[in-house]
Amino acid sequence: MGTPVDQLVDLLDLEQIELNIFRGRSPEESLQRTFGGQVAGQALVAAGRTVADQRPVHSLHAYFLRPGVPGVPIVYQVDRIRDGRSFTTRRVLGIQQGRSIFALTADFHRPEPGGIEHQEPMPQVAPPEDLPSALDEVGQRLGELPPFISRRQPFDIRYVERLRWSKEELVDVPARSGVWLRTNGPLPDDPLIHVCALTYASDMTLLDSVRAPVEPLWGQRNFDMASLDHAMWFHRPFRTDEWLLYQQESPIAHGARGLARGQIFDRNGQLVVSVVQEGLFRPIAPAATEDRD
Repeated sequence: MGTPVDQLVDLLDLEQIELNIFRGRSPEESLQRTFGGQVAGQALVAAGRTVADQRPVHSLHAYFLRPGVPGVPIVYQVDRIRDGRSFTTRRVLGIQQGRSIFALTADFHRPEPGGIEHQEPMPQVAPPEDLPSALDEVGQRLGELPPFISRRQPFDIRYVERLRWSKEELVDVPARSGVWLRTNGPLPDDPLIHVCALTYASDMTLLDSVRAPVEPLWGQRNFDMASLDHAMWFHRPFRTDEWLLYQQESPIAHGARGLARGQIFDRNGQLVVSVVQEGLFRPIAPAATEDRD
């Protein structure tokens, strides 16, 4: 089967079954829904396979329409909306068992020099070399890793602030979180692989910022969570197999929904990606359902 990174690359290597139709594998999991980052990453692969190499993706906007079923392949249908002189637009629909579960629009831009230049500075945090791996820290604390941890194994994720393990530790905790992340091994040089691998990872910790003030990030959860939509803007080239700082904050949570924003910096302090996501948060009850409806 290879390493977890090899398995991630294989997961993102879609089968082309028609000119604009691709099929992606969905791993068997004990959880009741397919990981949203997997679906977003695969959909972006499908879009990127229909675009010229000299036009990297600059943004994506996506909706999670229904929970995916683990172990069942997902078919991605690409609509070639526009091929302009500078921009290319693609719409992708993810279909599983005859139902649409995911919709994505991605825009690709031919690199252009010049224009306005500015960015927010990277926050000052401890370097990743001084921080423990989240998997090591959680494994030592809980003794047994949660079932969804398999999707994190391709990545080395390190929280920049200490993890809190009880509600008593949550006094005055702000609605924010931050991690260093990179893959646990080298990726191929194809820039599309790095973009899609980071799209996969971007869904792992972003909603932590919504939960941070109300419950510990690891251990038993009091809320059933589901990603509702996801947007990313890719500002500069980067490598996902090199350390990236993912700073996340939640400006509001209300009406069973929470909004989270993220900024991703490289080790040189350059802002390479911006992310926004809204999630659904429902108190867990014995009769809780996985359907967002």
